[in-house]
Amino acid sequence: MGLVFLGLFLMVVSATAADEAAFVGVNIGTALSDMPDPTQVVALLKAQQIRHVRLYDTDQAMLRALANSGIRVIVSVPNDQLLGIGQSNATAANWVSRNILAHVPATNISAIAVGSEVLTTLPNAAPVLVSAMNFIHSALVAANLDSHIKVSTPHSSSIILDSFPPSQAFFNRTWDPVMVPLLKFLQSTGSFLMLNVYPYYDYMQANGAIPLDYALFRPLLPTKEAVDPNTLLHYTNVFDAVVDAAYFAMSYLNFTNVPITVTESGWPSKGDSSEPDATMDNANTYNSNLIRHILNNTGTPKHPGIAVSTYIYELYNEDLRPGPISEKNWGLFDANGVPVYILHLTGSGTVLANDTTNQTYCVAREGADKKMLQAALDWACGPGKVDCSPLLQGQPCYEPDTVVAHASYAFDAYYHRMVMGDGTCNFNGVATITTTDPSHGSCIFPGSGGRNGTFINGTALAPSFNSTTSGCSPQFFQCEYFYMHSVLFGVVLWAAVYL
Repeated sequence: MGLVFLGLFLMVVSATAADEAAFVGVNIGTALSDMPDPTQVVALLKAQQIRHVRLYDTDQAMLRALANSGIRVIVSVPNDQLLGIGQSNATAANWVSRNILAHVPATNISAIAVGSEVLTTLPNAAPVLVSAMNFIHSALVAANLDSHIKVSTPHSSSIILDSFPPSQAFFNRTWDPVMVPLLKFLQSTGSFLMLNVYPYYDYMQANGAIPLDYALFRPLLPTKEAVDPNTLLHYTNVFDAVVDAAYFAMSYLNFTNVPITVTESGWPSKGDSSEPDATMDNANTYNSNLIRHILNNTGTPKHPGIAVSTYIYELYNEDLRPGPISEKNWGLFDANGVPVYILHLTGSGTVLANDTTNQTYCVAREGADKKMLQAALDWACGPGKVDCSPLLQGQPCYEPDTVVAHASYAFDAYYHRMVMGDGTCNFNGVATITTTDPSHGSCIFPGSGGRNGTFINGTALAPSFNSTTSGCSPQFFQCEYFYMHSVLFGVVLWAAVYL
């Protein structure tokens, strides 16, 4: 389907007690067989209003292309250079001279990430990690750049043990000899803890203990929220719980004023048979909800109102990455700059590009229980006040005559009737949002504004059917079959399933 990408970013909102406003950025990996030219990359960033990026190295051509763009850049010391820099002040100074001083101020470098997940992926370099950070910081001080460029190092969230409840979380004590001086460094230099947060992996490794909705930021009933028994704080998503676990782990070591920036978070859009939840719809849902969560300045239960700036992993799908299929499919774009999916950001505030959020649909979730689907269908066509007349025999959406097809139509009609509001595409977990138009033949779904539908205030409505063609009035449900089936049977079955 032709895609006009929903402009990603970036509305800047104020964050209480923070030096910078909260933002959403992106990581730029380069393991592509057809990696775009740096000038093409920067053109895409500008077109999508992306103002914050993280590089995994200090590619000179990329840094030159970013010059005078206004885009703020985190550059990185690759892990394979860490040992040399951590053992030699002179080596660190040369690195800063070659990779930082040669590009500022034209290129707006805001931070240096020293290594990546060193404690968990390169433990033999852990003893020199803080030394490397100190040496690089000293070189920045000598160049009078330390107030503009912060130094930190990204950590995997797996260094946090017993992350739920968050109030009982602590860092793996094996790393105390590194974490304590590292946090002292961050505190004394006014820097921040870099944390990689992947609810996808938390969900995958939980063996069913973590509900998918909880991982995807989907609305939860209050009874489904996770409650920390020590603080009585309610958690509605994995992301907040992990971030708060890091805050509590730092406080356990007596550090309470080091802010957190999430340097990686995302969801894969494709996986193999062992990763059934690596889907385009789930990736869209996670990243759209994450962006909304950050830019709405929601904060976390421990620090409400103080949003955690976050870099989405990642800009491009990287087809050369080793490992399972999911490893190659975390990107927002393909190598040609075509969006993998269209984000749905309604409610996130001002979006600074083409807003195509009306191109989202609510359909039956694949594999959903048929009885649950039937109950949800009957509720939508009855108490939900959806016009289900197109589903009558002889009407455009009767075929295929399956509960999945009929429920998808009814769900989408309700979703758009409710102006695509949060939680209006759930139906107790049997519905999901998609960017693929489910219309087929002469059956035009309510969200399909470009296929003979009618738009009112931006909301797509189904083509109308009058009483002479459908045998019932769509406005008042005067169709005997649907009234009896949807109201009487629907109420009984809905109550049986949900109550």
